[in-house]
Amino acid sequence: MRVLLLGSGGREHALAWKLSQSSLLEELYIAPGNAGTKEHGTNVNISILDFKEVKRFVIENKINMVVVGPEAPLVKGIVDFFNSDIELSKVSVIGPNKMGAKIEGSKDFAKQFMNRHNIPTAKHGTFTKETISSGYEFLEAMAPPYVLKADGLAAGKGVLILDTISEAKQELKKMLTEEKFGEASSTVVIEEFLSGVELSCFVITDGDSYKILPEAKDYKRIKEGDKGLNTGGMGAISPVPFANPTFLEKIKNQIIIPTIKGFKAEGIVYKGFVFFGIINVKNEPYVIEYNCRMGDPETEVVLPRLKSDLLHLFEGIATNTLSECDVQFDERTTTTVVMVSGGYPESYEKGKQVYGLNSITESIVFHAGTISDGPAVISNGGRVLAVTSYGKDVVTALKKSYDSIEKIEFENSNYRKDIGFDVL
Repeated sequence: MRVLLLGSGGREHALAWKLSQSSLLEELYIAPGNAGTKEHGTNVNISILDFKEVKRFVIENKINMVVVGPEAPLVKGIVDFFNSDIELSKVSVIGPNKMGAKIEGSKDFAKQFMNRHNIPTAKHGTFTKETISSGYEFLEAMAPPYVLKADGLAAGKGVLILDTISEAKQELKKMLTEEKFGEASSTVVIEEFLSGVELSCFVITDGDSYKILPEAKDYKRIKEGDKGLNTGGMGAISPVPFANPTFLEKIKNQIIIPTIKGFKAEGIVYKGFVFFGIINVKNEPYVIEYNCRMGDPETEVVLPRLKSDLLHLFEGIATNTLSECDVQFDERTTTTVVMVSGGYPESYEKGKQVYGLNSITESIVFHAGTISDGPAVISNGGRVLAVTSYGKDVVTALKKSYDSIEKIEFENSNYRKDIGFDVL
């Protein structure tokens, strides 16, 4: 099978690493990829949001399957583009159609979807510039802290958690009337703050059946002890110790099954990953958010635990035979620690040469933001590397990741030294 994988981050490197192990794979292309993905296939310099350019490459290179890594092409409708083009009709695309991708592309749509299918989530209200006074009243009726979410995609930055009513009203005004997050915050969802411990759950689905992948927990804040600014993710662990069989069964019955049935009931063509951001409130699961793709850096701990052939599972999704596929997992713990650029998550430095990668033997190093300059690896993003390790438990796996990080160097690099602290 000839496969084109879209994306350039740590998630896509992990997908390329796993796909390259498949006995079904004939050729793997990654667009645009990074310095790590080229070890598993051929990087191609095309824009993943230029669907006509993607089409040209697919036809010229006789691609059988397109795997969409990030959310933007899905929200923009790449699946619909392929499905409506006679020349692309035989090419499988792993990802939901535009309507399915709205579970991530619109927070309001996601909330309404959960309401329609009785899926547990926080109490909420949706407001626009025209209804801002109602938004103020809604805030006044709530207890702090106050959660404001930009309705659209805001590169992971569109969620604010505020302690005072005056801050909340001020930020609501900035979002709705001053375009704080651009078009993404022309609609804002205000929701009740839920107190509990979070985890990420993942399924793959062909629209009829589904398979549950290992759960994970990621760490978003830049500083130890979950302090400081939010990031795209500073590390992750899998499995999650507090996610016992009883709790996971509740997630399956109260959230996963109603979601998959909901897609079908609403005529949503959903063939790909569903990410469930879950919070455990007194042993009851609530959905914080949906994503229409795998998480990052969770992919870097989930895929290493997948023993099954990923391309075989994708073929099951494409042919509606996923129910016949066997899914097996490695029982070991996996941990990943993310090395980031100096200054991240605010304005950060790029163009730093990375040293020491060839000396790593105990971990898998997934590239998140790198480019090649001849044989040299150069930093090219905020999150640069995700260092993943196996172990019999969290402590053992983390020690390997941290020992490996000691051997890697680039100027002003930074990483959290306490990943997994809250489950130990």
